[in-house]
Amino acid sequence: MIFTAFFKAVAQLPDPRFQSVLWRGIGLTIALLVGLYAGLLWLIAWLTAEPLTLPGVGEVTWLGDLLSWGSLGVVLLLSVFLMVPVASVITSLFLDEVAQAVEDKHFPALAPVPPIEFSEGLRDTVSFLGVLVSANLLALVVYAIFPFAAFFIFYALNGFLLGREYFQLVAMRRVGRAAAKEMRQAHSGKIWVAGCLMAVPLSFPLINLVIPILGAATFTHLYHSISRD
Repeated sequence: MIFTAFFKAVAQLPDPRFQSVLWRGIGLTIALLVGLYAGLLWLIAWLTAEPLTLPGVGEVTWLGDLLSWGSLGVVLLLSVFLMVPVASVITSLFLDEVAQAVEDKHFPALAPVPPIEFSEGLRDTVSFLGVLVSANLLALVVYAIFPFAAFFIFYALNGFLLGREYFQLVAMRRVGRAAAKEMRQAHSGKIWVAGCLMAVPLSFPLINLVIPILGAATFTHLYHSISRD
């Protein structure tokens, strides 16, 4: 069931609506990374506006340059761990478009659903971002304590979070928030496995730009498969 849903999603990648979400997601991801780096540079410039004076050394004028270059490394390191939540959150903002494209192609007999208001979609997206980022930042501590298990913890955690949120967002379009939660809890194992399938390739550059869209489409197929059963 899961792999069938995934390959159906892959086959629909050329869909213009999928492509539209993809390019908007790329643009927003780049803007977010640039904004994060710019914010760090501004903070460093503000903190080092006055030269630091050390006893026996004198004024240290190179601290700002050192921190600026170091911040680039920090952003690159954080992007490795936060790429899953960032890419997924960006896609969740446009998930309704992906789900509708899937339903128009594979489930044309379904009654139309009212479009999700931007404010409601933004609220769910911000909530999704908070949960994903918080969980991944807390997981950094666990990785340090259990480095030998970091690989498995990372994918198990993000598989759970992605499956939970994607299925919830897809299902509540059709049955509402409460019923979607009941369905998610009743099929938690299957949803977690599907989430792990999405989380693993999200760690690879370039591929991670496409996977959130495939994830949204895959969970749309999965929801309708569960509904039929």
